[in-house]
Parts: sequence; C-alpha cells; structure tokens
Amino acid sequence: MKPDEIETLSFKIIDEEAGNHTFPSDKWSVVRRMIHTSADFEYIKSVRFHPDAISCGINALRNGKKIITDTNMAKAGIRKSDLERFGTQIKCFMTDPEIGRIASKNGITKAKAAVDAAITDMRDGIYVIGNAPTALLRLIELINAKKTNPALIIGFPVGFVNAAESKAALVDLDYPYISNIGRKGGSNIAASVVNALIKLALLSD
Repeated sequence: MKPDEIETLSFKIIDEEAGNHTFPSDKWSVVRRMIHTSADFEYIKSVRFHPDAISCGINALRNGKKIITDTNMAKAGIRKSDLERFGTQIKCFMTDPEIGRIASKNGITKAKAAVDAAITDMRDGIYVIGNAPTALLRLIELINAKKTNPALIIGFPVGFVNAAESKAALVDLDYPYISNIGRKGGSNIAASVVNALIKLALLSD
C-alpha cells in the first residue's frame, strides 16, 4: 500500500474503533491524528481544547507566524513542506550554545532559558511543548506577566515531575491552548497536533 492509502485506512479504523464522541469535525481531526501517532485512544478522554484554540492556530498558520518548539524532535515531526504556502518558519532554541550558557549561569533548565529567548519570535505564533514541563510553566508565567503573547499554546509535556501539574495550570489559564490532562504526551503528540492544524489551514485557504 502507498503511504496515503495506509493513512486513509488508519483513519478509517480509528473512526470505527472510537465510536460515538462529541467532538466537532475540526477538533476530531486533531484528536484522530493524535491517536494515529500514538495508537492511544485515551486521548479522546484526556484532550482539552480552549474554545478559541482551533481558529487561533489556523489564523497563525495562514498568516505565516512562527512555530516555536521545545525540542528538535517536535520540530522534525512537523510537516514543513505543507507550510511552504504560508511561509511559516519553525524554530527551536534548545541546541543554541548561548541557551546552554544562560541556563548554566542562572541554574535553570535549558527549556526554561529557551522560552525566554523566544519571547519575540513567539509573538502571535504557536509555541509547541512536547517534553519539558519547565518550559510550559515558564511560558504561563510570561503570559500572566503580559511579557509575551503567542496565538496558541500546544502543551503536551510528558513525564512524572510536573508534567500533569503544568498542563493543569495551562488548562486553568484563560488563553488559547490544546493540551491534555495527566502524564502522557510527548514531542510526537505535540507535532501531530500541529500537523492536524496545518491540514485544517490548508483546507480553509
């Protein structure tokens, strides 16, 4: 089978196995791609959307705003060829030597230092977190302090220390987000959400 045939069949299987749900078509296209990436149907129950998340994400993409990721893995998983129509750049600051120097000097994680470095670039764009809870917590702190204003936060940090807590803080924030509750997540899930939004942006172009 060709790749597009495999994907089509996979989505058909997911639709059948998911059964009845309450997601409208745009949100379901995001959740379905998350399941396609992970084979984990629990995201149906754990995913959370801010009411403005889909429209804010689509508008940011169609206006060519930057996508910032907290890992190169998330950056690698985003379909860059589909972004060419919008002229969208994807940036990750984690491997910048200056970020490592700042983190070491200040006794903070590189993920947190990278968020600070991205304040200007993330304006009206999309910040994608698939690994580091410290990145998400710092981003929330900056937003509350009105020091930055991404159009959308895609927050799926994974793990046992502050992953669930950071996502709970995001869900409580009155700000456009797509996230989930609990420990699960990862760069692949975060990238899949971006890819679903890209497809929606292309359909509405």
